[in-house]
Amino acid sequence: MDEIKTTVDVIIPVYRPDKRFSRLLAMLEKQTHPVDRIIIMKTEHGGWNEASFRKIPNLEIHYLAKSEFDHGATRNRGAGFSKADVMIFMTDDAVPQDNRLVEQLLAALAWKGPKQETAAAAYARQLPAGNCGAVERYTRNFNYPSQSRIKTLEDLPELGIKTYFASNVCCAYRRDVFEKLGGFVDRTIFNEDMLYMAKAMKAGYAVAYAADARVIHSHNLTFLEQFRRNFDLGVSQADHPEVFAGVPSEGEGIRMVKQTAGWLIKTGRGFLLPALVIGSGCKFLGYRLGKKYRRLPRRVIGWCSASPGYWTEK
Repeated sequence: MDEIKTTVDVIIPVYRPDKRFSRLLAMLEKQTHPVDRIIIMKTEHGGWNEASFRKIPNLEIHYLAKSEFDHGATRNRGAGFSKADVMIFMTDDAVPQDNRLVEQLLAALAWKGPKQETAAAAYARQLPAGNCGAVERYTRNFNYPSQSRIKTLEDLPELGIKTYFASNVCCAYRRDVFEKLGGFVDRTIFNEDMLYMAKAMKAGYAVAYAADARVIHSHNLTFLEQFRRNFDLGVSQADHPEVFAGVPSEGEGIRMVKQTAGWLIKTGRGFLLPALVIGSGCKFLGYRLGKKYRRLPRRVIGWCSASPGYWTEK
C-alpha cells in the first residue's frame, strides 16, 4: 500500500492491562508510519490508571460492560469508530519489537497472491518474551516462523487448517474489504480472526503473514489453562462446520508435538518431555471435548471453558 497516504487506526480491546500495555502505547508513538488514532474498547471502568492514558493525544476510550464483551462483536464495534484505510487489531499484552511494525504490516498488505489476489489482512510474527518457558518458546517459533508468506485457498492441500490461521494479537485489515465482507462474526467464543480469514479467502482474497512485523507476545499457561483454551478452540470449530469441517486440523498439532520433542532432546532439555506430554494431552483432551460440547451438561461446559461468561446467554 502507499505508505505515505495510508491512514491507520489501532483498535485494542482492554480489560485489566498490566505494564505491557503502557509499553505497547509507547511503542505505537514511535512508529515510522504514524498511527492516526488508538481506539480502546475498555471492558468496565476499573483496573487501570485511566488518567495517565488520557494524556495520549490520539487515544480514545469507549467503555462496555463485561456482559457485552465478545471477541467478534467488540472488535466490530471498535471498527465502527474507525475511518482509517487500515485497521490494526491488537491485544493489550502485545508489544511492538521495534518502530517498524506498522510500516511492515502495510508493506505486507501490498503483496499479491499467485493469481494477483489482494491481501485482505496481514498478521505479525509473535516473538517469545524473556520469561517465556522453553516449550512455549519453541511453539511460538513453530507457529510464527521467520519466513513471510502469502496464503490463499490453494494452500489448503498443503497447509490444512493453517491456511486460515492468523491472529488478532496483531493483525492489519483493509477497512474497505472488512466492511464489504461484514467484519467479524458477531458472536463467537474464539477464533474470530480465523473465521474472517476463511471468509476472505473464499471471497477471492489472500492473507499475508509478515514475519518482519514483530510483536513480543507469549504466555506461560498452566495445564488447566491449556485445557480450557483448547476447549474453546474446539467449541469454535464445532460451531462453524462451514469453515472447519473436512479441513485437516489435528495432524498439525501432532507435527508440532513431535518437532518440539525432538528440539528438547537435541538441545539438552529432555527433562521437559513430561511437561510437553502432559500439556499436549491437556490440549488434545480440551479440544476433543470442545468439539463435542453439545453432549456435555451446562455446568461441565462452564468449568471447561476459558470464557464462562460466554455461556450465560447462549
